Formats: sequence, structure tokens, C-alpha cells
Amino acid sequence: MTAAPTTPYDDGFSLAAEWVPHARCWMAWPSRGETWGDHLDGARDVVAELANTIAQFEPVTIITKPKNVAEVSLLTGQGVSQISLAHDDCWIRDMGPSFVMDGKSAVAGVQWGWNAWGLRYQDHERDAGVAAALLAHLEMRNYVANLILEGGAIDVDGDGTLIASEAVLLHPNRNPNMSREQIEEILIANLGVRQVIWLGEGLQDDLTGGQVANLARFVRPGAVVALSCSDSADPNQRALADNLQRLRASRDAMGRELEIIEIEQPRPQYDSEGQRLALSYVNFYMANDAIVMPAFDDGPQDKRAFDTMARLFPKREVLQFPAVDLAYGGGGIHSICLPQPAGDPAKPF
Repeated sequence: MTAAPTTPYDDGFSLAAEWVPHARCWMAWPSRGETWGDHLDGARDVVAELANTIAQFEPVTIITKPKNVAEVSLLTGQGVSQISLAHDDCWIRDMGPSFVMDGKSAVAGVQWGWNAWGLRYQDHERDAGVAAALLAHLEMRNYVANLILEGGAIDVDGDGTLIASEAVLLHPNRNPNMSREQIEEILIANLGVRQVIWLGEGLQDDLTGGQVANLARFVRPGAVVALSCSDSADPNQRALADNLQRLRASRDAMGRELEIIEIEQPRPQYDSEGQRLALSYVNFYMANDAIVMPAFDDGPQDKRAFDTMARLFPKREVLQFPAVDLAYGGGGIHSICLPQPAGDPAKPF
């Protein structure tokens, strides 16, 4: 009789908080012309410049197609390497594995289902295979979870607490036959958490459907930086106020009230079809000894957001990076960067 497969929780693994030391940052090259249109070259320039920036703090590896190797090599410098791997686009945080740690030295991966943000794109089979291919490349244990989940739809404090997006995980275009309780059980079993805090709606016209990555992120156990909106006429105000209230009413896995640091959203910007871009200062990346956060051509608010992050992370170098071009494809800095925690790969099953 074959034994039932174990879960990460069974084996003592839990999802690593982003502030743990990283072995490297994984990225992928923007490739889908239908997504980017006239903004494809701009997106590629941003990804290359971002890779070069992060490489000052930790190694970066970009997943590329063979036809893009020369272009990526020309645009990136020392500390940025490549591997050739089939993929459709650059959203590696969402399509890649979740790296879990066992509290000793071992790192494993969780492979989730990927359906292109709720079937926003039909041709997503190559992206759906990235997590398994990457873990095979790393010769790392792969736990396969029966859930459609994107890395940007969750955030953890490394202390047992997870923030999750109702708008993503509970939407019929992701997991239509699962209840909230069933989804929580899968999150707990695969990410080693004990408490799930649910946020509601996301930003107006967010192509991802409302990811946590644009709404609220842990900056340390017990503390969350959250996007806010003070303009009562802005369509984002109601959703952001509701999410703030949910956070204030929550307790983490240790029973603590959350400290909430608000950052006002930038001014609205729109694409050529009149769709609002999902712009958020909390869509940042924690590199080793650095914070790489977005700027949105909104001088006063960009500066206020930068000052807030600098106060939150006095021991890290805070760098602000132009990120409007990424929003045309539906994501941000956090969306295109996947940290691999430092540690030894757990042996594959």
C-alpha cells in the first residue's frame, strides 16, 4: 500500500518571509506581445535595469528563451545570469514556486496551479510549467498543491500569519469548487501557517483581480504596510478602507494586534484604452540589505512613500525605481521578482 504524500507542514516546512537571506532572485523575460503591445520594449528595459539593480545586493538569474539570450546579455551586467526555460511572460512571482524552509538549512518548493490570473490569457501552458521546471533545475523537492494560487495573492510574516486575497483565491475563475475553509486548509498544509487574514477587493482595473501585493505587505512580524486612499471620490477608497478595517480587526498567529503603516496611493494614471493602471507603493521587493520600491512619476507622493519606507527599514538601502511601464502588463516590482531563500535544496521525493 502506497503511503499518502506528505505536506510541507508535515515535514516541518513553512513559507519564508521575504526578509530572510536570499540565495538569489529569479526573474523572467517579458515575452507576450499581446500583453505588452507597444510597451514590450519598455518592459524589457525595466526588467533589465531592475535585474542590474538587484544584482548589487544578491545574484539574479533571468529565465529566457533561446532567441532572447543575446539581447538579455547585452542589457544586463555582472551578477545577472540566465537559464533557458520555456515560459510565456515575466510574472515569476505568480507562476513560480513558493519556497518553504524547515527552520534548519533545507529549502523546498511548492508548485501551485497557474491559470493566467483567472484565464485572462488562454495561452499560458508554458508559464504553468515554470515552477516544476525550475525546481527540477535546482534539484529541489517539489510539493504539488491542488490549488490555483499566485504568489502575489498572499504574504507572510514568517511567524505563522498569512494575508490572503478573497478577490483572487475565492473567485470562481480560480477555485470555483472550493470553500474558504477548504482553501485555508490547503494554505496551512502547504505554507506552514496557523492564521489566515483575508482581504477583500483589490485596486480598480487590477488585471490580476486584486492581489495582496498591491494592498498590504508584512514588513516584520506584527507590522504591515498598507495602501490607503484619502480621496472619498476615488473608486479605490472604499476597497482600501475596507481592507484597512479588516487588518485593524485582525490578530496574528501570536495573538498580537497588527501595527499598520499606511502609504497613500499615487495619482491615477490610465492606459490608452482608459483602463486605470494598478499602481501601488507596497508592490516592492526586499533584496538582501535593500528595498527596491516603485516610483510612479508622482513627485510629491513618490517622495512621501520613499520617506515612509526609509523610516521602516533604517538598516536597508532603499532604492526607488520607475515602475509605470510594468503596470501596463498588470504587475509591479514584486510581481517580477521571486526570492530563493539561502539554504540547501531538500532532496526530491
